[in-house]
Amino acid sequence: MTADGEGGGLLGPLEGEVMDVMWSAGVPLSVRTVLVELNRGRSQPLAYTTVMTVMSRLAEKDVLRRTKDGRGYVYEAAVTDEAGLAVRDVIRDFGDSALARFVEEARADPRLLKRLQRLMRDK
Repeated sequence: MTADGEGGGLLGPLEGEVMDVMWSAGVPLSVRTVLVELNRGRSQPLAYTTVMTVMSRLAEKDVLRRTKDGRGYVYEAAVTDEAGLAVRDVIRDFGDSALARFVEEARADPRLLKRLQRLMRDK
Protein backbone atom coordinates (compact mmCIF):
# COMPACT_ATOMS: atom_id res chain seq x y z
CA MET A 1 0.00 0.00 0.00
CA THR A 2 1.07 3.53 -0.48
CA ALA A 3 1.04 5.93 2.44
CA ASP A 4 -2.49 6.96 1.46
CA GLY A 5 -3.66 3.35 1.64
CA GLU A 6 -4.02 2.72 -2.09
CA GLY A 7 -2.12 0.40 -4.37
CA GLY A 8 1.03 -1.66 -4.05
CA GLY A 9 1.14 -3.52 -0.72
CA LEU A 10 3.94 -1.77 1.21
CA LEU A 11 1.90 -0.37 4.08
CA GLY A 12 -1.61 -0.96 5.33
CA PRO A 13 -3.97 2.03 5.53
CA LEU A 14 -3.34 2.82 9.22
CA GLU A 15 0.40 2.14 8.85
CA GLY A 16 0.41 4.63 5.99
CA GLU A 17 -1.36 7.24 8.10
CA VAL A 18 1.14 6.72 10.94
CA MET A 19 4.06 7.07 8.54
CA ASP A 20 2.57 10.23 7.02
CA VAL A 21 2.53 11.75 10.52
CA MET A 22 6.09 10.56 11.19
CA TRP A 23 7.46 11.82 7.85
CA SER A 24 5.70 15.18 8.29
CA ALA A 25 7.07 15.65 11.80
CA GLY A 26 10.66 14.78 10.97
CA VAL A 27 11.44 14.37 14.69
CA PRO A 28 10.90 11.52 17.17
CA LEU A 29 7.30 11.32 18.41
CA SER A 30 5.52 9.48 21.21
CA VAL A 31 2.55 7.21 20.57
CA ARG A 32 0.34 9.80 22.32
CA THR A 33 1.47 12.58 19.96
CA VAL A 34 0.80 10.41 16.90
CA LEU A 35 -2.59 9.40 18.32
CA VAL A 36 -3.63 13.04 18.78
CA GLU A 37 -2.59 13.86 15.22
CA LEU A 38 -4.38 10.81 13.76
CA ASN A 39 -7.59 11.58 15.67
CA ARG A 40 -7.86 15.17 14.37
CA GLY A 41 -11.11 15.39 12.44
CA ARG A 42 -11.90 11.68 12.86
CA SER A 43 -15.50 10.86 13.77
CA GLN A 44 -14.41 7.53 15.31
CA PRO A 45 -11.25 8.16 17.36
CA LEU A 46 -8.56 5.50 17.38
CA ALA A 47 -7.61 3.86 20.67
CA TYR A 48 -4.16 4.45 22.15
CA THR A 49 -3.50 0.69 22.13
CA THR A 50 -4.31 0.47 18.42
CA VAL A 51 -1.76 3.14 17.51
CA MET A 52 0.78 1.67 19.95
CA THR A 53 0.41 -1.76 18.32
CA VAL A 54 0.78 -0.36 14.79
CA MET A 55 3.87 1.64 15.77
CA SER A 56 5.42 -1.36 17.55
CA ARG A 57 4.88 -3.50 14.46
CA LEU A 58 6.39 -0.81 12.23
CA ALA A 59 9.43 -0.83 14.54
CA GLU A 60 9.65 -4.63 14.25
CA LYS A 61 9.62 -4.22 10.45
CA ASP A 62 12.44 -1.62 10.75
CA VAL A 63 10.22 1.08 9.27
CA LEU A 64 10.33 3.01 12.57
CA ARG A 65 13.16 3.25 15.11
CA ARG A 66 12.14 3.03 18.78
CA THR A 67 14.18 4.77 21.49
CA LYS A 68 13.61 4.63 25.25
CA ASP A 69 12.47 8.00 26.60
CA GLY A 70 11.80 8.03 30.33
CA ARG A 71 9.22 5.36 31.07
CA GLY A 72 8.07 5.10 27.46
CA TYR A 73 9.39 5.24 23.93
CA VAL A 74 9.63 7.72 21.12
CA TYR A 75 9.63 6.66 17.50
CA GLU A 76 11.19 8.11 14.37
CA ALA A 77 11.06 7.12 10.73
CA ALA A 78 13.85 4.70 9.79
CA VAL A 79 13.39 5.49 6.09
CA THR A 80 12.93 8.94 4.61
CA ASP A 81 9.82 8.23 2.55
CA GLU A 82 7.81 5.52 0.85
CA ALA A 83 10.22 5.35 -2.10
CA GLY A 84 13.04 4.64 0.35
CA LEU A 85 10.92 1.95 1.98
CA ALA A 86 10.19 0.33 -1.40
CA VAL A 87 13.86 0.34 -2.42
CA ARG A 88 14.94 -1.15 0.91
CA ASP A 89 12.31 -3.90 0.61
CA VAL A 90 13.38 -4.80 -2.95
CA ILE A 91 17.05 -5.00 -1.94
CA ARG A 92 16.17 -7.03 1.16
CA ASP A 93 13.95 -9.43 -0.80
CA PHE A 94 16.10 -9.83 -3.93
CA GLY A 95 19.61 -8.84 -2.82
CA ASP A 96 22.39 -8.59 -5.37
CA SER A 97 20.16 -9.71 -8.24
CA ALA A 98 18.00 -6.58 -7.77
CA LEU A 99 21.09 -4.37 -7.78
CA ALA A 100 22.49 -6.14 -10.86
CA ARG A 101 19.18 -5.69 -12.70
CA PHE A 102 19.14 -2.01 -11.78
CA VAL A 103 22.64 -1.61 -13.22
CA GLU A 104 21.54 -3.38 -16.44
CA GLU A 105 18.58 -0.99 -16.76
CA ALA A 106 20.81 2.03 -16.19
CA ARG A 107 23.33 0.86 -18.80
CA ALA A 108 20.54 0.38 -21.36
CA ASP A 109 19.34 3.98 -20.94
CA PRO A 110 22.10 6.61 -21.27
CA ARG A 111 19.91 9.35 -19.76
CA LEU A 112 19.12 7.20 -16.71
CA LEU A 113 22.80 6.33 -16.34
CA LYS A 114 23.78 10.02 -16.41
CA ARG A 115 21.11 10.88 -13.82
CA LEU A 116 22.28 8.04 -11.60
CA GLN A 117 25.93 9.11 -11.89
CA ARG A 118 24.98 12.70 -11.07
CA LEU A 119 22.95 11.59 -8.02
CA MET A 120 25.83 9.42 -6.77
CA ARG A 121 28.29 12.28 -7.22
CA ASP A 122 26.02 14.84 -5.50
CA LYS A 123 25.08 12.64 -2.53
